[in-house]
Amino acid sequence: MRILIAEDETLLSGQIQKALASEGHAVDVAHDGEEAGFLGSTEPYDAVILDIGLPKKDGITVLKEWRAAGVEVPVLILTARDGWSQRVDGLDAGADDYMSKPFHMAELGARIRALLRRRSGMSNPVFAKGPVEFDTRTNRVVVDGFPVEITAQECAVLSYLIHNAGRLISRSELSEHIYQYDGDRDSNTIAVFVTRLRKKLGADFIQTVRGRGYMIDAE
Repeated sequence: MRILIAEDETLLSGQIQKALASEGHAVDVAHDGEEAGFLGSTEPYDAVILDIGLPKKDGITVLKEWRAAGVEVPVLILTARDGWSQRVDGLDAGADDYMSKPFHMAELGARIRALLRRRSGMSNPVFAKGPVEFDTRTNRVVVDGFPVEITAQECAVLSYLIHNAGRLISRSELSEHIYQYDGDRDSNTIAVFVTRLRKKLGADFIQTVRGRGYMIDAE
């Protein structure tokens, strides 16, 4: 899943980026409101972490502009410890959740996972279909009760397909959601990852609609 961090504190943004990347997410970072506004309006993010006190353009303004333009990406806002009025303003502007600084990185990760599940309509953090189970909290894959090792790239493809179960996903859409902004988005490699996943999870787990893309049935 692809996430945008809009945070001007370099140390903090780096810590968040490292934590989210360790969970298998593709992460972009914007250090001011103008850059965040541009990326959020032009790139297909699955979630955004938005600091209220951004330079050049504040986070509330950025969020209002996104919502006015029809950008529906889930947004978690970051505020100062005593910024209760900012939290209210952020939620009223269209934010989906908030956290006050300082915070525990584990809680931030859990809140982002919850936002991603909510957007996908998943009430259970463990997706199960036939003999396959995928835990969205840990990226653990089990087949017939036995753990299966998958690479980070395979996990990124699998996670996006599962979070969009029941919907046909093209190769280009997959590449847009598993690579960073400046990453090498080679959609041809998607077929390689899908082939590897089928060998590990079963030939019928991921369906192919020739010339259109891939899909995992929702159960």
